[in-house]
Amino acid sequence: MTPSVLISGAGVAGTTAAYFLARGGWRVTVVERAAGVRSSGNPVDVRGPALPVARAMGVLAALREHATHADAMRVVDAVGRTIARLPMQTSPDAVEIPRADLAAVLFAAARDHADFRYDDAVTALEPDDAGVGVTFDRAAPQRFDLVVGADGLHSAVRRLAFAPEREVVRHLGVWVATLPLGGPSDDPRDVLMYNEPGRMVSVHPARGNALAALIFRGAAVPGMDHRDTAAHRRFVADAYAGAGWRAPQLLERLETAELYFDAVSRVHLPAWTRGRVTLAGDAASCVSLFGDGSSLAMAGAHTLATALSGAPSDLGAALRRYEAEHRTRTDPKVRHAGRSAALIVPRTRLALAARNTAARLLTRR
Repeated sequence: MTPSVLISGAGVAGTTAAYFLARGGWRVTVVERAAGVRSSGNPVDVRGPALPVARAMGVLAALREHATHADAMRVVDAVGRTIARLPMQTSPDAVEIPRADLAAVLFAAARDHADFRYDDAVTALEPDDAGVGVTFDRAAPQRFDLVVGADGLHSAVRRLAFAPEREVVRHLGVWVATLPLGGPSDDPRDVLMYNEPGRMVSVHPARGNALAALIFRGAAVPGMDHRDTAAHRRFVADAYAGAGWRAPQLLERLETAELYFDAVSRVHLPAWTRGRVTLAGDAASCVSLFGDGSSLAMAGAHTLATALSGAPSDLGAALRRYEAEHRTRTDPKVRHAGRSAALIVPRTRLALAARNTAARLLTRR
């Protein structure tokens, strides 16, 4: 009999896993809480271990068609004068692409191979030795041989089958908000970045529809609802009160623009599998914003599907092999997250001055 798998989450990891599991002989169902294909527009990189996955899916050309084209990072002061201009350091094969476009391209490749169900969510799991009974918010209950939680940082599958979010997600003291500017950047080739101690404003040219990012330091807020957009707008506005450069204009736009907002967090679990439930993508391990999440999500989903297709009769062994291989990619990212935060959002004026001095020296090389 054809084995069945439910994937919770139709993002980068979920759609990639759906494509390869279906091609590996699985009957695949994907459930997604959102009403349709959507994701934040944050530019992300498809590089390293994700590139052969994109080639195997036949989507690399489509990704390049949707790519952004920033040449450099330009650090500016409060009146927009250039402090330093650093060329983007990336592989010539890498693709930077808005996350929404990446998700759409991957969905287009996978949609004919799986049953995608939008506007629904997993609400309960009843695993046993032979499979998993799944209760949905809307659809009738159903049974699957395997459940994959690919539902992101705030994973419902992880909460239901492993542990509450507070036990496995650690706030790293940084928050991020992004919003589209509704038009082009003043500089179509450079990412502009302005810092004050503990907060940063950047403008990415994207593909003619610039994207602003507000990244700032702050303690965890107990009870913050990751779906409460009104509370997010207030929180960001308070954090940037009195900030310079373009912050005042961005705060005006913040009131009505589409907003992505979340804590920069680290997910860490001792194991990604419990019986016939396993995790992929950010649900399993991530350092949001600083951890190459999209590339690792694609690579991990492919590793998962390859392991399962190679040992369909021994799920336990296959899932252990998947985790052992993919942790070699994710664990270093988890360990080095603090270094990236220190460069992007220095805590103090002294740290900011040191970072800018180093940037000037690199510019002169």
